[in-house]
Amino acid sequence: MVGGPLPSALRWLIGVELSHYRNQSGRTASAAAKHIGSSQGRLSHLEAGRNQQQPDVVEALLKFYGASTADTNRLVALAGTDYDQSWFAPWADVAPDWLHILIGLERLASKIWTYSTSVFPAMLQTEGYSLGVTEGQPRVRPDRVDQLVALRMERQRPVYQRDQPTELTSFLEESVVDRPPTRYGENGGWALLRGQLEQALAAASRPTIEVRVVPTAAGPHPAIPGGPFTLLDFRLAQSVVYAEGSDNAVYVHSREQVRGYHRLVEQLQDVALSPADTIDFLRARIARLS
Repeated sequence: MVGGPLPSALRWLIGVELSHYRNQSGRTASAAAKHIGSSQGRLSHLEAGRNQQQPDVVEALLKFYGASTADTNRLVALAGTDYDQSWFAPWADVAPDWLHILIGLERLASKIWTYSTSVFPAMLQTEGYSLGVTEGQPRVRPDRVDQLVALRMERQRPVYQRDQPTELTSFLEESVVDRPPTRYGENGGWALLRGQLEQALAAASRPTIEVRVVPTAAGPHPAIPGGPFTLLDFRLAQSVVYAEGSDNAVYVHSREQVRGYHRLVEQLQDVALSPADTIDFLRARIARLS
């Protein structure tokens, strides 16, 4: 995604917006760098999030780009945010580079939407289920499985914290609900799946979490071709989409493309079971596995 030192999620978010406003204004990188008394290379690092963007520099650049007062104030406030990512240090060498930004963005988000087609999303996984879908994966070193599972459990903290929890809506294809973690064989897999369904049911009872099953009977819908994704909304930044492949990921921040993902969420809401019907659906599946 980027070369050189990995940016923090906050610096990356600010850099994406600085780049957007510069391109929108038609100003060259050379002219923008000159305006703040800097080199073009330093401006490039600011836009890539490799260097910390100071509020006064952000303000000077946005005014130079002709951004609105509201957007300028919003990003200046974001640049002044006290953001501590030291909690991530124990897992920095375990998670792939392309996942680092998402993990930070989850801590900054006010609302997260996930669409899953094969397994439950990390935000809902139990420890046992997480272990089941991770062990034996060819891209995961055996000695790092436990650490990756622990990282997933830690990633859930913003959703379950008491003060201002992050809102979460998870859309699950029906096949996700019916697929056991195969690593444990038929019996263990079904037991782990039952525990996972019970966890999803408990999560769905929380006021800030919605779980929505997309029934197979709904037929084809617009989200299927693009595959799983995570859409993150922020109070002080523009929304971002994370789409993960088999061995890499794409971060989508083009305003037009992100609007397309918001439309996908609306379309998923039309075809998915309601939160109440999903709860009934999960209860029925749990009963079947009892």
